[in-house]
Amino acid sequence: QAQVVESGGGLVQPGGSLRLSCAVSGVTIRVYTMAWYRQAPGKQRELVARIIVNGGTNYVDSVKGRFTISRDSSKNVAYLQMNSLKAEDTAVYYCYADTISHGYWGKGTQVTVSS
Repeated sequence: QAQVVESGGGLVQPGGSLRLSCAVSGVTIRVYTMAWYRQAPGKQRELVARIIVNGGTNYVDSVKGRFTISRDSSKNVAYLQMNSLKAEDTAVYYCYADTISHGYWGKGTQVTVSS
């Protein structure tokens, strides 16, 4: 059974950094897209960053220049390096993995940016 597990969240001061990891297991076909979404209290879930199998990436404007998404396709692992964190980055961060037939969500990891 497919499983998506995020890790690396926590509490960090403004201006600090965190690295999130996402591991996909139990998927027997190629994972084409891996993405990070986030949802802050009272807000809709939004796409933060996405990386496709050929390495192409895109980001929401609010994180461009601060966040970097990467992946190890051989291991179905994705990362989100978050630098220069701001209070408005506080949210639950979810990993999403997409195959040709199905998409899979993780349960999320909390990121809190506060002094």
